[in-house]
Amino acid sequence: MGMRPSLARKLAKVAPLNGAWMVQLEDGGVESFGAKDEAKAAANQLARATQDAGPRCRVDVHGELGFVG
Repeated sequence: MGMRPSLARKLAKVAPLNGAWMVQLEDGGVESFGAKDEAKAAANQLARATQDAGPRCRVDVHGELGFVG
């Protein structure tokens, strides 16, 4: 059984930033939020809007499911 080719996806990151939480879509601008849950919700909305426009999108949250960067 061979490996499947990786599909191109955009990446939305949720990570701590100076006492707050930030959301960034690839090399785009950074939005900050006071709480991690708010940032996660915003990242999921951003990912949905990105996917609705065409390209697939993945959300990585700092400290969850092995994401640490």
